[in-house]
Amino acid sequence: MRFVFLFFGVISYAVFFATFLWLIVFVAGLPVLPHTVDAGGPVTAPGVAAMIDLALILLFAVQHSVMARPGFKAAWTRIVPKPIERSFYVLAASAALIALMVFWRPITAVVWSVANPLAAGLLWALFATGWLIVLVSTFLISHFELFGLTQVWNNLRGKMAAPAVLRQPFFYRLVRHPLYSGFFLAFWATPVMTAGHLLLAAALSVFMIVAIRFEERDLIDVFGEDYVRYRGSTGMLIPKPRRRRV
Repeated sequence: MRFVFLFFGVISYAVFFATFLWLIVFVAGLPVLPHTVDAGGPVTAPGVAAMIDLALILLFAVQHSVMARPGFKAAWTRIVPKPIERSFYVLAASAALIALMVFWRPITAVVWSVANPLAAGLLWALFATGWLIVLVSTFLISHFELFGLTQVWNNLRGKMAAPAVLRQPFFYRLVRHPLYSGFFLAFWATPVMTAGHLLLAAALSVFMIVAIRFEERDLIDVFGEDYVRYRGSTGMLIPKPRRRRV
């Protein structure tokens, strides 16, 4: 059974990584895909398209937030073996994102368009930087544990998980949630912002702000006053200005 769990964890991770790459191309609107945030899919009236898109975002938001809560995990692991609980979460999150991208209805009205090549290039650079920050941030906090591989590997070896430790490596010394900071950059930095892209960026931004509140409540339960002090000294998404010593 341990090898079955390992296989399931690897498959879940592979699905996640493919979905992550798909999401980058989808948000960028690159023509390598027939269906992106700005093109493809059935022709739908803007009002109807907006309702469908918001429902898809809500589906992802509910899945992502509810399944991440300790209370849900405690109940869920009565059904799903604990070593693959995280892999199930990763697979469910990937499925929700795939559904969003497959059933998305573009709304093509242009909100802004940057014609200057230098400015457009800068926005694309910020877009790429955002995704890079997302990926690097996952490795800073244990990429393979975040996506379930460490759990199934430890289970295979009969090794217990190490106690949680509050660390602030690299980006985490500057902001508490650099992964979300990267997503903000990735969703908003574009030389051509359509109404559909704006809807996606705005709705996911609201979701991330709400998700942070829930996550920080859980982190305080785990780390107590250490996290309270960290929260007080470090910005949430952008660095806090340093106070000058007099």
